[in-house]
Amino acid sequence: MHDLVIRGGTVVDGSGSPAFVADVAIDGDRIVAVGPNLGQGRDEIDARGRIVTPGFVDIHTHYDGQATWDPEMSPSAWHGVTTVIMGNCGVGFAPAHPDRHQWLIGLMEGVEDIPGTALAEGMTWDWESFPEYLDALEKLPRTVDVGTHVPHGAVRAYVMGERGARNEPPTETDIARMAAIVEEGLRAGALGFSTSRTILHKSVDGELVPGTTATPEELIGIGRAMGRVGHGVFEMASDLRPEWNEFEWMGKLSRETGLPITFAALESPAKELPLAEQLAAMEAENAKGAHIVAQVALRATGILMNWRGTVHPFLFKPAWAEIAPLPWEAKRARLKEPAFRARLLAEDSVFPESDVAGLMMIVAQGWFLQYRMAEGFDYEPPRSESLAALAEAQGRSGAEVAYDLLMEDEGNGFIYLPLLNYADGNLDFLEPVLRRADTVNSLSDGGAHCGTICDAASTTFFLQHWVRDRKAGRIPLELAIRRQCRDTARLYGLDDRGVIAPGMLADLNIIDFDRLKLGRPWLAFDLPAGGKRLLQKAEGYVATIKSGAVTFRNGEPTGARPGKVIRGPQRSPMALAAE
Repeated sequence: MHDLVIRGGTVVDGSGSPAFVADVAIDGDRIVAVGPNLGQGRDEIDARGRIVTPGFVDIHTHYDGQATWDPEMSPSAWHGVTTVIMGNCGVGFAPAHPDRHQWLIGLMEGVEDIPGTALAEGMTWDWESFPEYLDALEKLPRTVDVGTHVPHGAVRAYVMGERGARNEPPTETDIARMAAIVEEGLRAGALGFSTSRTILHKSVDGELVPGTTATPEELIGIGRAMGRVGHGVFEMASDLRPEWNEFEWMGKLSRETGLPITFAALESPAKELPLAEQLAAMEAENAKGAHIVAQVALRATGILMNWRGTVHPFLFKPAWAEIAPLPWEAKRARLKEPAFRARLLAEDSVFPESDVAGLMMIVAQGWFLQYRMAEGFDYEPPRSESLAALAEAQGRSGAEVAYDLLMEDEGNGFIYLPLLNYADGNLDFLEPVLRRADTVNSLSDGGAHCGTICDAASTTFFLQHWVRDRKAGRIPLELAIRRQCRDTARLYGLDDRGVIAPGMLADLNIIDFDRLKLGRPWLAFDLPAGGKRLLQKAEGYVATIKSGAVTFRNGEPTGARPGKVIRGPQRSPMALAAE
């Protein structure tokens, strides 16, 4: 008798092969059989009329703090994710000198919009070195497996102190010490190394992330340490400035070490290369033997603007500054006052000096890029539904429309601002990109941007929008499942998951595909110290199974917490059997 049998589902196995109807039998934490009329199970789930997929593998998250206190790992776990990889973009919490804790919190808060008070309250800091951080992560059972990178910012500050924090050039000794720490982290089980080279990533004090202006000598020196270990992914967020010759050194490092390098590929005003040129430069290096992979988002990087969130169009108005410190109820009462509304609308925004002034202008008055976010919102809205179009049709200003939309639902209304990846007013350009073998689904930023973005639901969005609902240019279901299961897992050497086959890890989803639907986002205040975060659930997940244990049924947690810390690459059952 098997521990669990999933009976009669349409298996989309993650390989990209056509779907087929079969039972799936599980014993312990492994799939033991896939086929018709399998034996009885102690527990059985009727999956007839539903699709059965591998658990989703999300390779770009920022749960570095949350993973130390939250066993549920929401919101990613609500969207079929069974494996997360964190420590991206060069930010994280190890290694950490005892006197650097608050500085590292400020770095994460500034870059990833995670409340510093929540991090300070939630983390115990019972580690200093990176191996000790992995040990600390192992103390908490959770619903998903977690893997992590060694983050450049923490390493640089640990080795160089204030010189590293200020992005001063390292000495050869500094580079050797950083390389040694990265090597130690990889040998302890890290899945890679990450760095950030974009002006959009700054600490809460406005300082660039350590490593932003690192030279190729520093980056290659660290990369060679990874080569000595023989595994790991070099992950990077970068503005891709032409003078930095990013693809040249990435190609050189990948060819020398044989390791993959992956970068965030976006249409962004911060990037000096259009997406097509980014992909062409990557392709040219890969043609010479490199292994560079572009991480691509599945939709626009969209800011969710709300009175209580981090950003909204009236953020830079003097009248807003007056009421900003007030408790929400008092603030809402003022916002309801006609005289205050008139004053706020009449005032000009006062922008602080910044190298992202253009982005602030779009937030404050880019009505042609902003959209009302209601129940059943389409994340690919046409320009004809923008606030500018609504204002013109109603004979009002964009600011008046925005104010009233934010006041919906007792002041809990949302406005969607697709800031990146939406220059054309649609996602048509992404369709061929999502079919390429040298790109990978990514950039959900799960656990991050708590008051601005909620893209941890990207796995659900991909299936609902790109596979089922999009009017044209859809992605086949089998390809979609492969991309966010097998392809993401294999990039990081996790060859024990991402495919439904005997011997593989029993990470699975059972989904009522016709009923799959994203819910309306909401702002919760459930982080430690009452910290805020945007959350979003979904309908249609019948069950999620992690390592053979049912962790969610119909979207609700069961209390099972089989998730572990991933230490290094995981070999496939076929490779193990061949030994």
